Amino acid sequence: MPTSLFASPYRTHSCGELRASDAGSEARLSGWVHRRRDHGQLIFLDLRDRHGLTQVVIDSADAPEAHAVASRVRPEFVVTAFGTVDRRLEGTENKRLATGEIELRATELSILNESKTPPFYVNEPDAPIDEALRLKYRYIDLRREPMAERMLLRSKLVHAIRDAHHRAGFVEIETPNLIKATPEGARDFLVPSRLQPGNVYALPQSPQQLKQLLMVAGVDRYFQIARCFRDEDLRGDRQPEFTQLDLEMSFVDEDAVMDFVESMIVDVSRATVPERPLQQVPFPRLTYAEAMDRYGSDKPDLRFPMELVDLAPALTDANGSSNSGFRVFDDALARGGRVKAIVAPGMGGASRRELDELTEAARGYGAGGLAHLAVEATGSVKGPIVKFLGDDRAEALVAAAGASPGDLVLIVADSEGVTNQVLGKLRADLGARLGLADENVLSYAWVTRFPMYEWDAENERWHATHNPFSGVLPEDEQLLVTASGDPYRPSPRDPAGRARAMQYDIVLNGWELGGGSVRIWRRDLLERSFALQGHSAEAMHEKFGAMLEAFDFGAPPHGGIAIGIDRWAALFANQSNIREVMAFPKTQSGGDLMLEAPSEPEPEQLAELGLRFVGVKPAPKSGTTTPSEPVS
Repeated sequence: MPTSLFASPYRTHSCGELRASDAGSEARLSGWVHRRRDHGQLIFLDLRDRHGLTQVVIDSADAPEAHAVASRVRPEFVVTAFGTVDRRLEGTENKRLATGEIELRATELSILNESKTPPFYVNEPDAPIDEALRLKYRYIDLRREPMAERMLLRSKLVHAIRDAHHRAGFVEIETPNLIKATPEGARDFLVPSRLQPGNVYALPQSPQQLKQLLMVAGVDRYFQIARCFRDEDLRGDRQPEFTQLDLEMSFVDEDAVMDFVESMIVDVSRATVPERPLQQVPFPRLTYAEAMDRYGSDKPDLRFPMELVDLAPALTDANGSSNSGFRVFDDALARGGRVKAIVAPGMGGASRRELDELTEAARGYGAGGLAHLAVEATGSVKGPIVKFLGDDRAEALVAAAGASPGDLVLIVADSEGVTNQVLGKLRADLGARLGLADENVLSYAWVTRFPMYEWDAENERWHATHNPFSGVLPEDEQLLVTASGDPYRPSPRDPAGRARAMQYDIVLNGWELGGGSVRIWRRDLLERSFALQGHSAEAMHEKFGAMLEAFDFGAPPHGGIAIGIDRWAALFANQSNIREVMAFPKTQSGGDLMLEAPSEPEPEQLAELGLRFVGVKPAPKSGTTTPSEPVS
């Protein structure tokens, strides 16, 4: 009897393995009943496992006992069948199946386990199913073809990641999940210690300090498929526990890290989804300022153009004064703001309802309003603001925006930040609505030269835009000082606000896939940066003492990156929600519907830990959001 890699006492082959060349041989298959069709004397079972599906035929004339068993079988029963592999009759082949040329003529059939009627159909992959039901019965949901394929894709992705790093001389090292709580951008999950009552561990938001300490240890090239934890509000691309590719390299500069990461990404992409083309290799590199100015986003989707256009040159005279006739534009430019536009191709005939929806969206994104100019097929320009601008000025603006007949020009006038943000979000919305991006294309890009800090007015300190350990550009190191001269008295007037970090993000199809930096590896500079971020000398020692002390024992220049594997897998699978590529994700409220977690602890558990529940303060009605990315 022929056997395979999957042979066991229950099977000789998987349900996706037999071919026409196996005809005439005996085989045993085991799996779930995908479908059952009873034709009286003949009963057909489609038998399924994760490898595929094989048709099993039971004839009452040849195998009456097996036929009696098959009469009791229902979908999702687990069965084992033994018989002879036959070619299907000509004209009955199923070209959609890899096993579609053969069938198993069963002489023996046994039920290994019965199944209740499932809460949803496993054999209808396109059937709409409430997500809460899918998550409650996730073990059944994972049997469905779409989910099974996405789990295999994710496994293939991680396999390719490991192969690429091992080829490049990286060492895979696991770091602990019970560590010290440190401020790294979001709330920690805390774990009380039974052996040290009153003390807690934190689950890592990332292995940030540990991987830098591995560089001090001389590991040179480290990577890990790391589990990370963040107690923050959830959304489609965020979960309380997630997985990231974490890597660090010694004796490198920005280009060295980015060059390796780019080559690794190319190799992994081609190994995992070879059918999906890469839009551009080498990847485009944009500075943060350039990305915001051209696309209104630090994670631009470059699969379609639609760049933001500065209309100021078409609105101002030789002296730089704006007297366009439309006060909204003139006032914005007079205040030092911007007037910018994007062109929505083919939307020149947009209805009043569509224009109102766009205006409401712009207001929701922070704009006071949204102006528009429609270019008719004849080339004439229409819109409410034409009466203020005049035909010549309106036509000049349309020309400056690069619009063609049939297009719609959308204009925002506000501060630079608001203008870029609003148009950037409208650009992303329109790209999706108009189908401007090729869904099959993978468009990677780098964004670099982020601001080192942003001012936190509430706490009167500088906040690291990406990572509290990020290095500063050498030419900007002199800016890491305060206006007062006291490093522990930061203010929004500090030169530090102009410093640029050695940070880099990798983006893919409009998502931030990962971020990293070349780190600060000198103790004096790290302490200076921590002081700007509001940490006293005592707090530095309390929160980062191990790293600061390690830097006294010879730390090499080092840098790295963290890439979200959940996001990468979702993008490879053309999914907009990372729950679709996670085996057992949490709900939007952080719950596990299947295991009913979180749950109340037993009183004995609290007593053993020396804890008691005293209630929580109501959540604040408003406040700033925390960064969505893992510290890297």
